[in-house]
Amino acid sequence: MFLRAGALSLALLLASRLLGVARESSLAAAFGSSGLADVAVLALSLPDWIASVLASGALAYVLLPAWAAQDGPAVAALQRRVAIALIGGGSLLAIGLASLSGPAARWLAAGVPPPMQPLAVNALWWSAAAVPAALLASLWATRAQHERDFTGLYGANLVVNASLIAAITAAGLSGSSQSAVLALGVGLLTAMGLRLLWLKTRLPSVPMPAMRGVAAPAAPVWLWAVLSAGLPLALPFVARSAASHAGEGALATFNYAWKLVELPLILAIQLVAALAFPPIARAVAAGGEQVAAPVRQAFALAWTLACAAVAALAIGAPALARLLFGWGRMDASSLEQVWRWGLAGSWGLLPQALAAVALTVLAARSRMRWAVAAYAAAFLLLLVAAAAGVADGLLLMQVLNAGYTLVAVACLAALGRDALRWLPSAGMAWSAAALIGVLLARTALPAPWQQDGLVAPLLAAAFAAALVLLFTLWRSPDLREALRR
Repeated sequence: MFLRAGALSLALLLASRLLGVARESSLAAAFGSSGLADVAVLALSLPDWIASVLASGALAYVLLPAWAAQDGPAVAALQRRVAIALIGGGSLLAIGLASLSGPAARWLAAGVPPPMQPLAVNALWWSAAAVPAALLASLWATRAQHERDFTGLYGANLVVNASLIAAITAAGLSGSSQSAVLALGVGLLTAMGLRLLWLKTRLPSVPMPAMRGVAAPAAPVWLWAVLSAGLPLALPFVARSAASHAGEGALATFNYAWKLVELPLILAIQLVAALAFPPIARAVAAGGEQVAAPVRQAFALAWTLACAAVAALAIGAPALARLLFGWGRMDASSLEQVWRWGLAGSWGLLPQALAAVALTVLAARSRMRWAVAAYAAAFLLLLVAAAAGVADGLLLMQVLNAGYTLVAVACLAALGRDALRWLPSAGMAWSAAALIGVLLARTALPAPWQQDGLVAPLLAAAFAAALVLLFTLWRSPDLREALRR
């Protein structure tokens, strides 16, 4: 039963993420790297980004432990209380965003040409209207997670992405920029509504609960949860906004480039951390030397997958960029920026692999303040770079990498001397050696990744990733044990 549930969850997660990439591909095909592409990317991503920073992760951190100790009526009552707060707060936030849409558009999408600024303001009005629905959807998704309804949880992502792809297609076929923004706005609200309808049908049917006597978690708990979940999501968003100051289309180009990094980050590294959390939490609770084995294995697997992803992008980034974004109105120079920026950003996968596992241990020990402080420092680093006028996407990716390295070092330092025992240094060295070998081979051998076709460079990228995985598997007992679990 558990194997089937895990396989179904992984399949739905993979499908939702791939459909998310298809959404970005449709944006590239419809608008390329134009000013209208900047407007579309900002409008469609802003509501869910706000919900993710302020609610999605925080709700999981706070409500899941609280609901675990409550019965059905109490769960429903707390859910209703939080829903009222989210709708009220989301409505106020929407009004504020709409009233400040002019300055917000100029800061978040500075590269949009002045004649298109009214369209950007109009698009932000649509985004503001979608904020309350996005916040409520984050609560209902958390309830689906509590009920272990992974079909409902990941199916919601499929619903919203499929709806947005249809809206983007309609906008791309429209006759003018104004009608395109109208199609995107209507499509965005439709997608938000369909997601709520999907989640509503998956929620348990219970009588309307009374909220008296149901206490919400204290404000400090919410604050730490919001900071822990929101700051990591704020980093790429701030970098994307800073990149928009480079000119028209830079925001969209940075967004496409980040997708090359985000897919292996979510489907490999963060998935490993999520799967490792239960055994690590049990080992931490038991204490003693039982903690070492699951943590070493998680480090080994996450680090190896990160090295494999960097190797694959080092070989196949141009071909992958052509496959995902080289359609329709995307021009060759912007496409080259996409893969170069994405390749630069992929090096941040290495520190993120270490941080993801270290954060899992810190969460199990209820010691997240070190992580929050580190992410806050990385956030300030990006703000300083943006204030200094750094707008080149390549440099911003490197600033992001520096921030993630800072977070990884801080999280490992928070583990203390245990980090030295838990890091599988020998296995990590073999993975790094295999990655270096791939990079050296790339310069010494004929370059299939420079061909116009897609098959040869993509096969070469897959071979490079497999080489890193197999070589490390041969040399690392921790990785072999991790894959047996």
